[in-house]
Amino acid sequence: MKITYKNIQLVAVRGDIGNQPDVDAVVNAANAELKIGGGVAAAIHRTAGPELYEASKHLAPLSPGQAVITGAFNLPNDHVIHCRGPVYGKDKPEEKFLANCYKNALKLAEENQISSIAFPAISTGAFNYPFEEATKIAFQTITAEVENLKYVEKIKFVLNGEDDLKLYTEYLQELSSSHSHTNK
Repeated sequence: MKITYKNIQLVAVRGDIGNQPDVDAVVNAANAELKIGGGVAAAIHRTAGPELYEASKHLAPLSPGQAVITGAFNLPNDHVIHCRGPVYGKDKPEEKFLANCYKNALKLAEENQISSIAFPAISTGAFNYPFEEATKIAFQTITAEVENLKYVEKIKFVLNGEDDLKLYTEYLQELSSSHSHTNK
């Protein structure tokens, strides 16, 4: 599903975060050491190749909520923004750290004049963040940050499963209908 919210295109798709040729940057749900790991990090590193770890390891360790940027190597993108999401139940306050992932990724996108960015559902895999709660934080944070974006024109959410996509689609529909009411 695709909507326009305050001149920013918001898109939700089911797919592989390591294969998003229509965006300038992909966000890696990274671990503290920026190692290959599993889930999103594995998909991104597998496609990017070993150069990605070589280019990013000197940036480690990342604290929860912190983001750094590297080239994308064999990915079909120009950049990878690595965000260290919070481990649910361990990294407190996890809501603030998760929101900071999205804020800091968008800040790096702006600083690097990136026009399109793809996010996974940060921290919802191995870091056990409850999916619905994480989705709510992602949308609250991104919609609050939209006003500050000069370069980013497209934000894409790349999700793993049908249920995940369904929830993001519901949020986009809600956002679209509430935004269209405020424009009348």
